[in-house]
Amino acid sequence: MEFEHAVRRRRMVRSFTSETVPPLTVDEICDLARRAPTAGNTAGVEFLVLEGSDTAAYWDVTLPLEQRDGFAWPGLLNAPVLVVVWSHPGGYLRRYREPDKDHTGLGAGEEAWPVPYWFVDGGAAVMTLLLAAQDRGLGAAFFGMFDHEQDVRQRFGVPPDRRGVGTVAIGHPADDDRPSRSARRGRPPLDEVLHRSGW
Repeated sequence: MEFEHAVRRRRMVRSFTSETVPPLTVDEICDLARRAPTAGNTAGVEFLVLEGSDTAAYWDVTLPLEQRDGFAWPGLLNAPVLVVVWSHPGGYLRRYREPDKDHTGLGAGEEAWPVPYWFVDGGAAVMTLLLAAQDRGLGAAFFGMFDHEQDVRQRFGVPPDRRGVGTVAIGHPADDDRPSRSARRGRPPLDEVLHRSGW
């Protein structure tokens, strides 16, 4: 698929069939995502891939059965693959204490970073996951863990020094998939968001 086509056709898919995605395809998608840019080439973004019964365990932790009645996107729970994206802030601090980066002062601690690039880089990896899934004819959706980060960490043995960026569901779109109401907002025209030589 052409890059421009993948970007223009990409949207959040919130209803999936139960058809599986080959593990090799999942590996290829994650391999592309690990190539997303990271500050100082820290490579501080990691992926927890959940398939099969592990996806059910994820939903049991983040959306228990008693809370599923009235859930707006029940088809989301059918996604055969969940990729939970994690960042490693400590890895960034260590990288920025190395001789070629130490002059920045960013190795002093998380508070030294005006913008926490472990989340910026996590976002770049998420976008790459979404586009790579689209390129392979699959659907994908990104959503946050919010107050379930610690529960997901404990359930799947994620080290305590990692931070959750969010989760990407990947699979084959179901016929009943529909855009969210937010999609009706559309996008602003280019001349409203593009500023040349000043605001």
